Amino acid sequence: MNPSTALATVLVDSLAQLGVRHVVLCPGSRSAPLAYALAEAADAGAIQLHVRIDERTAAFLALGLARGDQEHAPAAIVTTSGTAVANLHPAVLEAAHAGVPLLVLSADRPHELRGTGASQTTDQVKLFGSAVRWFGEIPAPTGPGQGQVAEWRNVAARAVAAARGVVGGSPGPVQLNVGFTEPLTPEEGEPWPEALTGAAGLTRIALAGPPAAFVLENGPRTVVLAGDGAGPGAAELAQQAGWPLLAEPSSGVRDFATVAPYRLLLGTPLGEKIQRLVVFGRPTLSRPVTRLLSSGAVEVIVVSPRPDWSDAGRKASLVVPAVTAGPDDNQSWLEEWVFAGTEALKAITASLDAEEHLTGPRIAQLVSAATGPGDLLVSGSSNPIRDLDLVAQIPPGAQILSNRGLAGIDGTISTAIGAALSSQKPTRLLIGDLTFLHDAGALLLGAQEQRPDLQIVLVDDNGGGIFATLEHGARADRGEQENRHYERVFGTPQQVDLEALSRAYGVPYTLVETAQQLEGALQASPKDLSLLHVRIDRAQHRGLTEKLRQAATKA
Repeated sequence: MNPSTALATVLVDSLAQLGVRHVVLCPGSRSAPLAYALAEAADAGAIQLHVRIDERTAAFLALGLARGDQEHAPAAIVTTSGTAVANLHPAVLEAAHAGVPLLVLSADRPHELRGTGASQTTDQVKLFGSAVRWFGEIPAPTGPGQGQVAEWRNVAARAVAAARGVVGGSPGPVQLNVGFTEPLTPEEGEPWPEALTGAAGLTRIALAGPPAAFVLENGPRTVVLAGDGAGPGAAELAQQAGWPLLAEPSSGVRDFATVAPYRLLLGTPLGEKIQRLVVFGRPTLSRPVTRLLSSGAVEVIVVSPRPDWSDAGRKASLVVPAVTAGPDDNQSWLEEWVFAGTEALKAITASLDAEEHLTGPRIAQLVSAATGPGDLLVSGSSNPIRDLDLVAQIPPGAQILSNRGLAGIDGTISTAIGAALSSQKPTRLLIGDLTFLHDAGALLLGAQEQRPDLQIVLVDDNGGGIFATLEHGARADRGEQENRHYERVFGTPQQVDLEALSRAYGVPYTLVETAQQLEGALQASPKDLSLLHVRIDRAQHRGLTEKLRQAATKA
């Protein structure tokens, strides 16, 4: 076969043998050798292929596929040359900060065409800068040559190892820039001196074992804080020692016995009693937690095997890869937190039930209550994840995911679709209207593409509701002069017929106007792709936030 077909065949075969199960492909001419090889591999059942026409949403789809994979295998995204590669940058950044294994295969022109003004040719070398864990390049081959196949397999193994975190200690994105020369379609050529498929020359990857655990002594009044991606270690430590567990929704341990409205308790006398904080993952969701981490009045211990551990307050006194502890004799400390959290949640629920109309926290409460064991709940950033943080209670085995690496709104629908497809779990997505509109193109699925079991719950407050709860909203409340620019540059209301948009993409649409209607619509397990549209009043956000805070504090 010709050199480009040979190179593509070896790369796809290597990735499949190295455990890559999902590959997202965007159509293009320079990447055509990979497209043919991937289609053949998909027909043979070696990989699962997903085709999308928008590189930005495709990259977030790959991100979601990697996040939903139960064995944490990397997912790959394949693009042609030029701006196609640049469109992957937002997802690469999210994967870098969230520690998601993502493999970028960027097709390129032969190196001799760089700097000549050739069509769709730019400098793709290390295009993502320091965001990738590793960069590799394979020049365009021009003919059969002894040793090439082994070299290609070696590079593929390095790329997968770096994405998994075997190299460097931290999973994340990698870029493999691959040159292809004409002919780009499969055709007969000179015989190759090495077999193009099989394990010959493939470097195997050995995953590192668990690190030795540091033993924490009992004594200080300790709480375990589980941020995004914390994992089971946070819950295991809290259960071993009998310490309160404060878990963000996307921590991976929200299904354990946690203190739901913990952020409202940090400003009470109970929160002021904390002497030691053991931090897992990346806690970035709420300002009360940020203030606690930055105060200097509490001993902060960070548990992370990654070299880029989270210590935004720069107050950590100890960083360890793993910890353990014996049972704490002071069980009244845990009982205080459990009691306070239970009473605060009762008060919040009563306040929400008393509201005449649906609110964001009430919707989050109903959606989390409808999440069954083994289900997957994906949340958009901004208000939805914060509403879940306040009220969400999910059963054992359920999981909440969110793109909290950079906490942006980009690619949220694509991520949810990817997570639903790779996990094969019934999935719901709780999302705001601006986040939905930002990634609406993700709803465009080709006729031959697999459809996810995903129910999108769209909380529509006609704009950027989160700003109402921040200092911008406080300034706007002070009078006409301060408020004159708020609506345009922060509120940003949009005039989109969401029903028409949904139907244009072939997605069934339902308008929900009451809590009873929403409960009914959430009863059935998600099947196929559908949209529930719930309108709420953005003007009520700031007042409701303060009302819930007062209710929880009083309780």
